[in-house]
Amino acid sequence: MRLCIVSETWAPEINGVAHTLSRLSRELAHHQVDIDVIRPKPACAAKAPLVRAELQVPRCSIPGYREVQVGFCRPATLRKFWKANRPDVIYLATQGPLGWSARQAARRLGIPLVAGWHTNFDHYCGDYGVPWLASATRRYLRYFHNGCGLTLVPTHLQARQLRQQGINDVQVMSRGIDGERFSPTHRDPELRRSWGVNDHQPVALYVGRLAAEKNLALLQETYHAMRNVRPDMAHVIVGDGPARAQLEHALPDAHFTGFIDPDALAQHYASADLFIFPSLSETWGNVVSEAMASGLAVVAYRHAASAELIQNGYNGITVPIDDPAAFCQAAVSLCQHPADYAKYSRLARLRALEQNWSGIAQQFLHYLLKAQEAYHATPSPRRIRPS
Repeated sequence: MRLCIVSETWAPEINGVAHTLSRLSRELAHHQVDIDVIRPKPACAAKAPLVRAELQVPRCSIPGYREVQVGFCRPATLRKFWKANRPDVIYLATQGPLGWSARQAARRLGIPLVAGWHTNFDHYCGDYGVPWLASATRRYLRYFHNGCGLTLVPTHLQARQLRQQGINDVQVMSRGIDGERFSPTHRDPELRRSWGVNDHQPVALYVGRLAAEKNLALLQETYHAMRNVRPDMAHVIVGDGPARAQLEHALPDAHFTGFIDPDALAQHYASADLFIFPSLSETWGNVVSEAMASGLAVVAYRHAASAELIQNGYNGITVPIDDPAAFCQAAVSLCQHPADYAKYSRLARLRALEQNWSGIAQQFLHYLLKAQEAYHATPSPRRIRPS
């Protein structure tokens, strides 16, 4: 099989989408799948690894958030690329301008399409002060995805929600975890000492973008409340983004690392004790499964990966969506009970290890084949013969 992936982001960029696509590509190579990539031109010119053919298109960063970029390309340019490198199926990991052009070009050429739901764009409308755009965004997304043969989402809750919004052919494809990279064995006493704690003092960790959609006001409130009952604990924040300066001002005692390399990230996870994650914008949230695999007790909303992986009160703590008081209280209570977070940490790792990338990639390949077979077997008004 020859697969073309269309995405706004790719490794070594640091985000959940790039990580997921990189791992899937690596696993698919073991199944004799040739990968082509269409993506915005990276800051440092280089060809993506494990890729047979690649098209890099013009890019534009989002104003005020230079780390996030979108690609632009005329459908005619994409048709030319695909006529020279015709894939058996195309995976759209973006619904932005690049994804729209790819959707148009693929339909014109008669190539099967599978779309991924990697970002909750309608949720972001509220986070960035344009809630009135949410309904129009949902209409666009429904039209976009119903022009594809299949839409893959990471959780069962997301699948139900999209079906209720009128999106057809929605299937669940979860996310995996590397249990060797993210492991309690990477705990580093020297790193903990640099945070000013000994073996018996708790460390609360957050990993993720520092941006409005991550619900950082609640993170700030929760960290303050935890410090009030455990003045000896350390707070560590890994990541960067436009909200960093404000958060550093609000949490002067916290340790801010910025972006760090993968090995250092694994050490930071394993050297902490609690993972505090108040975000509601994720479709999955790789950081939750990474924290669980690293042996951390997680406090999160009952949403995305947390809803799939955490059994409340057994291997972590989840609270109902949009109950910030319950979230804050859960974190405050847990940091005072070392025996509880030690128990959660052991059981969390066992649950995370069930999410192996090999099985996820096989599931992805199954869906690609299913979409390809259905496209060629069933006449459809969505199909347009190649010109």
